[in-house]
Amino acid sequence: MTTITLLDGGMGQELIKRSGKPAAPLWSTQVMMDNPGMVADVHRDYANAGATVATTNSYAIHRDRLRGGDSNHYAARGEAMPDLEDRFDALHKAALDEAEAVRGQCRIAGSIGPLGASYRADLHPDRATAVPLYAEVARLHAPRVDLLLFETIASLEAARACLEAGRQTDRPVWLALTVDDEDGSRLRSGEPVAEAAAIAAEADAVLANCSTPEAMPAALDQLARAGVPFGAYANAFTTITKDFLDGGTTAADLSARRDLGPQVYADHALGWIGMGATIVGGCCETGPAHIAEIARRMQMAGLRIV
Repeated sequence: MTTITLLDGGMGQELIKRSGKPAAPLWSTQVMMDNPGMVADVHRDYANAGATVATTNSYAIHRDRLRGGDSNHYAARGEAMPDLEDRFDALHKAALDEAEAVRGQCRIAGSIGPLGASYRADLHPDRATAVPLYAEVARLHAPRVDLLLFETIASLEAARACLEAGRQTDRPVWLALTVDDEDGSRLRSGEPVAEAAAIAAEADAVLANCSTPEAMPAALDQLARAGVPFGAYANAFTTITKDFLDGGTTAADLSARRDLGPQVYADHALGWIGMGATIVGGCCETGPAHIAEIARRMQMAGLRIV
């Protein structure tokens, strides 16, 4: 019987829905201070839906994201972004503590998002700068997680930096690459996914993430060549346009698709499994209902969730 790892779905957008607060550069981080326990509730809902991996709510907890200063979101309101860098360690601890709610039901994946900004390869620091910053987070997570999940990697340089940083711990390293919504054979940087697959051959698993479901088959064609377990977890945003990539910085600048409900999304996920993927799940704008439908369809197909 084929075994499949079922990831959870999106965290940030789910927290927006539950908190009733608008997206902001630090919204998913701020909610752990304003509404402790809400993240744990989301983890529980995903576990109860059938997910076997819980992804910590630590994607945006980087020093460069926590520093106060200018941001389009706050500037529009005549405010400066708050400086939370002194809470760096405490925020990571909070994210890890919240994930403990499903310890025993799920493996815990320590989420490490991109430096700079999501999708923006042009804002990612050079490798010499990036490696110690990623490694700092990886070392904080390693004692308390089952694996490290570097997410939304937009370039080859970032992929190399994440792999090097992750290998400074004893935890398995999974690399998740974000690909062009219109051409899944290329990263957001425009570089070939085939070259990223060669880098990922040194990782423990490789995935495509936070891109349209329609872009995933082209990416998976290339990732299969890495020779390690591979898979995908897509978002349900409308296409991330080149205009957004030139200046957008938060999910507030994006909108949800209306044609990617649980059944349609599960169709895509089962298609990825048909291509050989053994790790699937959801990203932004997918929720527990999407994961529950994937789990149901997998069980109907005789697949074993691990």
